[in-house]
Amino acid sequence: MRRRTLEEQRRLFGFGILGVVSLGLVWHFSPGLPVMFAPWASASTRKAGLELFTREWQPNDPLAHGDGLGPVYNASSCVACHHQGGVGGGGGNQFNVINFAVTPNERDREMVSGTIHSQAVSKDFQESFDLVRKKYPIIKGGQRIVDHCSVVVADVDPLATESIQTTALWGSGWIDRISEKAILQNRRQNLLSGIFDELRAKFNELPVGRVRRLPGGKVGRFGWKAQFATLEEFVAAACGNELGLGTPYSRQAPPLGKPDYPEVKPDLDRKQFRQLVAFVETLPRPIEVISDSSEERDRVEQGRVLFQQVGCAICHVPDLGGVKGIYSDLLLHRITDPTPGRGGSGYGRPTPPPDISIPDDEPLPDEWRTPPLWGVADSAPYMHDGGAPTLEGAILRHGGAAKPSRDAYRQLSHPQRQAMLAFLGSLKAPPDAIPVAVAEERPPSRSGSLATR
Repeated sequence: MRRRTLEEQRRLFGFGILGVVSLGLVWHFSPGLPVMFAPWASASTRKAGLELFTREWQPNDPLAHGDGLGPVYNASSCVACHHQGGVGGGGGNQFNVINFAVTPNERDREMVSGTIHSQAVSKDFQESFDLVRKKYPIIKGGQRIVDHCSVVVADVDPLATESIQTTALWGSGWIDRISEKAILQNRRQNLLSGIFDELRAKFNELPVGRVRRLPGGKVGRFGWKAQFATLEEFVAAACGNELGLGTPYSRQAPPLGKPDYPEVKPDLDRKQFRQLVAFVETLPRPIEVISDSSEERDRVEQGRVLFQQVGCAICHVPDLGGVKGIYSDLLLHRITDPTPGRGGSGYGRPTPPPDISIPDDEPLPDEWRTPPLWGVADSAPYMHDGGAPTLEGAILRHGGAAKPSRDAYRQLSHPQRQAMLAFLGSLKAPPDAIPVAVAEERPPSRSGSLATR
């Protein structure tokens, strides 16, 4: 065999380096591997997870390894809130929770957020808006001397609250499997598309959403604020915050104003927690249901086209990372019009002092993750606060970055609007969802007039 010359070896080495670099660039700009296999768990694991999901937990529950339900909680079972269309669906406004956030200010120097729990195992732990307000009162302004000048400083209210609706869990295992590269590449494509549109003097397109990078660098994808990167994190936080059940990965929520509340042994052990996650992970994904009538099919298809034309599909991406019919980009978008007089940003958050910076990963008050629309026909009411009772109401409530799409919808004729609503109405809950015989009713709110819990 002829031995290669030094020049040939150099050439081969150069081609090898070029090939590696080329493959690296292709991989960097590719959407990654698509989701090819459905989430799976054994029948026995799913059955055990279902029992945990539907269990009515009690204080000192015999199935818990800690102190059971509490000390504060929003529901005594997962299915109490997740039941629309079957076990794992969303919930109506009576199941909303009240979250609060405190913007850093001259008195409270750190960002604080939490939940006002509606129920407690003891009235000594009962939470309310008044309790939070007492802890974070309005900072009074008035006449002050600044740089030898007399100025009038306005009152500052660092506390903001928000009513948050229960999300449906359908297809969560599929969402969990979407690669971060697919989410990032979809955003990159929208950025490039926006640049080309501007070069063509087309300036009315929707701004591209924002990736929420969580501590550690992971991309957030679960929760209204994309505050969880994985389904496991989401379920663990729900156990601790909504049910007061500690897990190996999250402690139960302590009562407000009681930071010294003792940490107890996790209520769910690792096996139980894996079973619960496996059940949520294997919840079926929704489907499109279209009538056999050719007229209705034509109307739905017309609505699908209009959904694209008015710009809804820019954020509600039909397919992402190999998961078809998800209708979400899993990014944060600003979809609320500013309200005059509501804080320094106009969106309910006062401007923090110059020497305090809000963490980069902290979403703005008007930023919300694009909710997947699969199953949307069976998940009314709509929006993050459940403030839109109908699909059309939800479309018309879109503001901020989504204003061009909202205005384009308004310009459609009545038959066109009906076609688009017919398309959205075809996005049904999974037909193989486990039925819920009786949805648990929750008591009225004990946190003022902010919500009906």
